[in-house]
Amino acid sequence: MNETLFSQIQKLFGINLEDCLIDRTRCAQLSVLAGKSACELSELARTFLRRAGDQLCVGIYYSRWLIEQLEQHDPRAGLGDRNIRSLIMFVEELNHALHAALQFKRGIREIASEHFARNLELQAQVDTYLVLLLFVAFFRKPQRISRADRRWLRFHLFARQCPEAFRDANLHARYLETTQLAASYTRYLDTLNGVRRLDEIRRFHSLDYGAKKQRILRLTDGQGTTAS
Repeated sequence: MNETLFSQIQKLFGINLEDCLIDRTRCAQLSVLAGKSACELSELARTFLRRAGDQLCVGIYYSRWLIEQLEQHDPRAGLGDRNIRSLIMFVEELNHALHAALQFKRGIREIASEHFARNLELQAQVDTYLVLLLFVAFFRKPQRISRADRRWLRFHLFARQCPEAFRDANLHARYLETTQLAASYTRYLDTLNGVRRLDEIRRFHSLDYGAKKQRILRLTDGQGTTAS
Protein backbone atom coordinates (compact mmCIF):
# COMPACT_ATOMS: atom_id res chain seq x y z
CA MET A 1 0.00 0.00 0.00
CA ASN A 2 2.24 2.79 -1.27
CA GLU A 3 -0.52 5.37 -1.56
CA THR A 4 -2.07 7.04 1.45
CA LEU A 5 -5.71 6.53 2.36
CA PHE A 6 -6.24 10.24 1.69
CA SER A 7 -4.88 10.03 -1.85
CA GLN A 8 -6.85 6.88 -2.67
CA ILE A 9 -10.16 8.29 -1.47
CA GLN A 10 -9.41 11.48 -3.39
CA LYS A 11 -9.24 9.36 -6.54
CA LEU A 12 -12.76 8.07 -5.85
CA PHE A 13 -13.97 11.68 -5.90
CA GLY A 14 -11.65 12.77 -8.74
CA ILE A 15 -9.98 15.60 -6.84
CA ASN A 16 -6.70 16.68 -5.25
CA LEU A 17 -6.94 18.45 -1.89
CA GLU A 18 -3.51 17.67 -0.45
CA ASP A 19 -2.66 21.38 -0.17
CA CYS A 20 -5.80 22.00 1.92
CA LEU A 21 -4.65 19.92 4.90
CA ILE A 22 -3.93 22.02 8.01
CA ASP A 23 -2.31 21.30 11.38
CA ARG A 24 -3.72 21.54 14.91
CA THR A 25 -2.49 25.09 15.49
CA ARG A 26 -4.19 26.42 12.36
CA CYS A 27 -7.33 24.46 13.24
CA ALA A 28 -7.46 26.17 16.66
CA GLN A 29 -7.08 29.59 15.04
CA LEU A 30 -9.83 28.96 12.50
CA SER A 31 -12.13 27.48 15.15
CA VAL A 32 -11.99 30.74 17.09
CA LEU A 33 -12.84 32.71 13.95
CA ALA A 34 -15.72 30.32 13.16
CA GLY A 35 -17.68 31.43 16.23
CA LYS A 36 -19.18 29.91 19.37
CA SER A 37 -21.25 27.21 17.66
CA ALA A 38 -18.07 25.69 16.18
CA CYS A 39 -17.06 24.64 19.70
CA GLU A 40 -19.75 21.95 19.55
CA LEU A 41 -18.38 20.34 16.40
CA SER A 42 -16.04 17.37 16.56
CA GLU A 43 -12.42 18.09 17.44
CA LEU A 44 -11.32 14.96 15.58
CA ALA A 45 -11.93 16.31 12.06
CA ARG A 46 -13.14 19.63 10.66
CA THR A 47 -13.46 21.49 7.37
CA PHE A 48 -13.09 25.27 7.25
CA LEU A 49 -14.35 27.49 4.44
CA ARG A 50 -13.58 31.15 3.84
CA ARG A 51 -14.36 33.40 0.92
CA ALA A 52 -11.59 35.69 -0.33
CA GLY A 53 -13.06 37.73 -3.16
CA ASP A 54 -13.71 35.35 -6.04
CA GLN A 55 -11.76 32.54 -4.42
CA LEU A 56 -12.72 29.89 -1.89
CA CYS A 57 -10.17 29.03 0.80
CA VAL A 58 -10.49 25.51 2.21
CA GLY A 59 -8.82 23.95 5.25
CA ILE A 60 -9.19 20.28 6.20
CA TYR A 61 -8.09 19.15 9.65
CA TYR A 62 -7.62 15.58 10.86
CA SER A 63 -6.51 15.05 14.44
CA ARG A 64 -3.44 12.97 15.19
CA TRP A 65 -5.68 10.52 17.08
CA LEU A 66 -7.90 9.97 14.04
CA ILE A 67 -4.94 9.39 11.75
CA GLU A 68 -3.40 6.95 14.23
CA GLN A 69 -6.66 5.00 14.41
CA LEU A 70 -6.80 4.70 10.64
CA GLU A 71 -3.15 3.66 10.49
CA GLN A 72 -3.57 1.02 13.20
CA HIS A 73 -6.81 -0.30 11.72
CA ASP A 74 -6.40 0.53 8.03
CA PRO A 75 -9.82 0.22 6.32
CA ARG A 76 -8.04 -0.85 3.14
CA ALA A 77 -7.16 -4.07 4.95
CA GLY A 78 -10.65 -4.61 6.32
CA LEU A 79 -13.66 -2.68 7.54
CA GLY A 80 -15.14 -3.37 10.97
CA ASP A 81 -16.38 -1.87 14.23
CA ARG A 82 -12.86 -0.71 15.14
CA ASN A 83 -12.43 1.63 12.17
CA ILE A 84 -15.85 2.38 10.66
CA ARG A 85 -16.47 5.56 12.66
CA SER A 86 -13.00 6.90 11.91
CA LEU A 87 -13.44 6.23 8.20
CA ILE A 88 -16.82 7.99 8.20
CA MET A 89 -15.28 11.15 9.70
CA PHE A 90 -12.36 10.96 7.29
CA VAL A 91 -14.53 10.68 4.18
CA GLU A 92 -17.14 13.24 5.25
CA GLU A 93 -14.62 16.06 5.73
CA LEU A 94 -13.05 15.35 2.36
CA ASN A 95 -16.51 15.40 0.82
CA HIS A 96 -17.38 18.71 2.50
CA ALA A 97 -14.36 20.31 0.86
CA LEU A 98 -15.14 18.81 -2.54
CA HIS A 99 -18.75 19.92 -2.70
CA ALA A 100 -18.06 23.33 -1.26
CA ALA A 101 -15.61 23.86 -4.14
CA LEU A 102 -18.13 22.57 -6.68
CA GLN A 103 -20.89 24.81 -5.34
CA PHE A 104 -18.56 27.81 -5.35
CA LYS A 105 -17.51 27.05 -8.93
CA ARG A 106 -21.19 27.05 -9.92
CA GLY A 107 -21.47 30.62 -8.66
CA ILE A 108 -22.92 29.98 -5.20
CA ARG A 109 -21.15 32.47 -2.95
CA GLU A 110 -23.27 32.44 0.22
CA ILE A 111 -21.04 29.90 1.96
CA ALA A 112 -22.10 31.12 5.42
CA SER A 113 -25.80 30.42 4.80
CA GLU A 114 -27.66 27.64 6.56
CA HIS A 115 -28.85 26.16 3.27
CA PHE A 116 -25.24 25.93 2.08
CA ALA A 117 -24.22 24.14 5.28
CA ARG A 118 -27.16 21.72 5.12
CA ASN A 119 -26.48 20.99 1.47
CA LEU A 120 -22.88 20.03 2.31
CA GLU A 121 -23.96 17.87 5.25
CA LEU A 122 -26.69 16.05 3.34
CA GLN A 123 -24.48 15.43 0.32
CA ALA A 124 -21.61 14.22 2.52
CA GLN A 125 -23.79 11.67 4.27
CA VAL A 126 -25.14 10.34 0.97
CA ASP A 127 -21.71 10.16 -0.67
CA THR A 128 -20.09 8.62 2.40
CA TYR A 129 -22.67 5.84 2.37
CA LEU A 130 -21.81 5.15 -1.28
CA VAL A 131 -18.07 5.15 -0.56
CA LEU A 132 -18.56 2.75 2.35
CA LEU A 133 -20.50 0.45 0.05
CA LEU A 134 -17.47 0.36 -2.25
CA PHE A 135 -15.26 -0.68 0.66
CA VAL A 136 -17.67 -3.42 1.68
CA ALA A 137 -18.08 -4.61 -1.92
CA PHE A 138 -14.31 -4.92 -2.28
CA PHE A 139 -14.06 -7.26 0.70
CA ARG A 140 -17.18 -9.23 -0.23
CA LYS A 141 -15.96 -10.30 -3.67
CA PRO A 142 -17.26 -12.42 -5.32
CA GLN A 143 -20.31 -12.27 -3.05
CA ARG A 144 -22.84 -9.45 -3.19
CA ILE A 145 -23.32 -6.91 -0.41
CA SER A 146 -25.84 -8.38 2.01
CA ARG A 147 -28.75 -6.77 3.82
CA ALA A 148 -26.81 -7.25 7.03
CA ASP A 149 -23.92 -5.23 5.55
CA ARG A 150 -26.26 -2.39 4.66
CA ARG A 151 -27.91 -2.44 8.10
CA TRP A 152 -24.48 -2.27 9.71
CA LEU A 153 -23.45 0.71 7.59
CA ARG A 154 -26.75 2.48 8.28
CA PHE A 155 -26.39 1.96 12.00
CA HIS A 156 -22.98 3.62 12.12
CA LEU A 157 -23.71 6.36 9.59
CA PHE A 158 -27.29 7.29 10.53
CA ALA A 159 -28.63 5.59 13.66
CA ARG A 160 -25.59 6.49 15.78
CA GLN A 161 -25.96 10.19 15.03
CA CYS A 162 -26.98 12.18 18.12
CA PRO A 163 -28.36 15.57 17.03
CA GLU A 164 -29.89 16.02 20.48
CA ALA A 165 -26.35 16.31 21.88
CA PHE A 166 -26.03 19.79 20.35
CA ARG A 167 -26.98 22.64 22.67
CA ASP A 168 -27.13 25.02 19.71
CA ALA A 169 -30.68 24.80 18.31
CA ASN A 170 -29.55 25.44 14.75
CA LEU A 171 -26.96 22.66 14.80
CA HIS A 172 -29.49 20.31 16.36
CA ALA A 173 -32.02 21.04 13.60
CA ARG A 174 -29.39 20.81 10.85
CA TYR A 175 -28.06 17.40 11.81
CA LEU A 176 -31.48 15.99 12.68
CA GLU A 177 -32.97 16.92 9.32
CA THR A 178 -30.01 16.03 7.11
CA THR A 179 -29.50 12.67 8.79
CA GLN A 180 -33.16 11.74 8.35
CA LEU A 181 -33.13 12.86 4.72
CA ALA A 182 -29.89 11.03 3.92
CA ALA A 183 -31.13 7.82 5.54
CA SER A 184 -34.34 7.93 3.49
CA TYR A 185 -32.60 8.82 0.23
CA THR A 186 -29.89 6.16 0.45
CA ARG A 187 -32.58 3.58 1.23
CA TYR A 188 -34.27 4.66 -2.01
CA LEU A 189 -30.97 4.42 -3.92
CA ASP A 190 -30.60 0.83 -2.74
CA THR A 191 -33.77 -0.08 -4.65
CA LEU A 192 -32.38 1.07 -8.02
CA ASN A 193 -30.29 -0.87 -10.52
CA GLY A 194 -26.81 0.34 -11.44
CA VAL A 195 -27.73 2.55 -14.40
CA ARG A 196 -30.75 4.18 -12.74
CA ARG A 197 -28.80 4.71 -9.53
CA LEU A 198 -25.97 6.49 -11.35
CA ASP A 199 -28.41 8.76 -13.22
CA GLU A 200 -30.21 9.57 -9.97
CA ILE A 201 -26.99 10.36 -8.10
CA ARG A 202 -25.83 12.72 -10.85
CA ARG A 203 -29.17 14.52 -10.87
CA PHE A 204 -29.20 14.79 -7.09
CA HIS A 205 -25.69 16.29 -6.95
CA SER A 206 -26.72 19.18 -9.19
CA LEU A 207 -29.58 20.34 -6.95
CA ASP A 208 -29.52 22.96 -4.21
CA TYR A 209 -30.58 22.02 -0.70
CA GLY A 210 -34.23 22.95 -1.05
CA ALA A 211 -34.56 20.94 -4.25
CA LYS A 212 -32.69 17.98 -2.73
CA LYS A 213 -35.07 17.97 0.24
CA GLN A 214 -38.19 18.16 -1.90
CA ARG A 215 -36.92 15.40 -4.19
CA ILE A 216 -36.25 13.06 -1.28
CA LEU A 217 -39.68 13.72 0.24
CA ARG A 218 -41.31 13.09 -3.13
CA LEU A 219 -39.37 9.90 -3.88
CA THR A 220 -39.85 8.45 -0.42
CA ASP A 221 -43.32 9.91 0.34
CA GLY A 222 -41.74 11.57 3.37
CA GLN A 223 -41.22 8.25 5.15
CA GLY A 224 -38.61 8.43 7.88
CA THR A 225 -38.12 12.18 7.54
CA THR A 226 -39.19 15.11 9.64
CA ALA A 227 -39.02 18.62 8.29
CA SER A 228 -37.76 21.27 10.67
